[in-house]
Amino acid sequence: MWKQWLIALVLVVVVAAGAGIYVSLEQSSADQGSRQSQASAVNVITPEQRVVRDDVGAVANLRALNAVELTTEVSGRVVEINLEPGTGVVQGAVLLRLDDRQARADLAVIDAQLADARRQYERAQRLRANNSISQSQVDELRTSVDVALAQRQSARVRLENHRIEAPFAGVVGLSDVSIGAYLQAGTTITTLDTNDQMELNFAVPERFIGQVRLGQKVRATSPAFPGETFQGELIELASRINELSRTLSVRALIDNSEGRLRPGQFMSASLTLSEREGLVIPEQALMLRGDQKYVFVAEDGIARRVSVQIGSRMPGMVEILDGLTAEDQVVVTGQDRLSSGDQLRLLESDLAIPVNRFVTSRES
Repeated sequence: MWKQWLIALVLVVVVAAGAGIYVSLEQSSADQGSRQSQASAVNVITPEQRVVRDDVGAVANLRALNAVELTTEVSGRVVEINLEPGTGVVQGAVLLRLDDRQARADLAVIDAQLADARRQYERAQRLRANNSISQSQVDELRTSVDVALAQRQSARVRLENHRIEAPFAGVVGLSDVSIGAYLQAGTTITTLDTNDQMELNFAVPERFIGQVRLGQKVRATSPAFPGETFQGELIELASRINELSRTLSVRALIDNSEGRLRPGQFMSASLTLSEREGLVIPEQALMLRGDQKYVFVAEDGIARRVSVQIGSRMPGMVEILDGLTAEDQVVVTGQDRLSSGDQLRLLESDLAIPVNRFVTSRES
């Protein structure tokens, strides 16, 4: 009898164990399916190698390489104008001429007086050879010749002052002068600028002066030309720091061969202190918590938090100095809901990173 009870007990134990194993397997399968259904959908990218610049930005203004206001040196009536605003002129071109008839007549009188003084001096030299006159008389006539020569030079300058010539090649500005107008001495008639190259003036904060060098690249943008970048290089440094602003004034030379930039124009300047190859990721992938900086990377479908050290920032991008390699898959969307060890479901989308219009303008 006891054998039957023993067999029955063994059967009950076997059935219970089988049921337990079955329930455990079912629960494990359900938990796995639940975890798979809860995997976070994320987008990932791999870090890029690109040129990283350490830049200093500043507000700048343009100035012509050579700029002058042309003014009259004598009074007179305008008889000739060769001013075409906005057009180029060569050095020495006559832009305006005043009535110079009186100046020409004065020069003719001086020429005649000089010729007479020379004749008298030459006659005196012949007489002196015969001891007919004293040496002092000869010297007086020589002085008369010298005075006449100086007067002729002065008359020529007065005559030349009736003409306004271009002191250098450049572009003529606006003018309000008309033929027949009577101008007083010192009247401004127009401006003249050399604009094939422009000076870009701006200031660099004092803390960067140890890195500033002549020849460094400068890039400038203007609201007048959206999306365009004008290239140049640093050519001059001030000798003093401004005590009020704690900045160093600097000057760059910008190419303007197309003549689109104008003197006095507002610009945004960016001075490149150094360039190097660096590893960069989208700025949106970087997470900050206090003084900690980290990203999430995807490894075999699992999220892993990685601390990183960052370098320079660029529009939409940040340089990674330490913590990542070029092969890592960096999470760029949904990382604010992740923890290390979370299951990941990787998505593919070209819209994961918004287009940053500043990137194009800075890199062009």
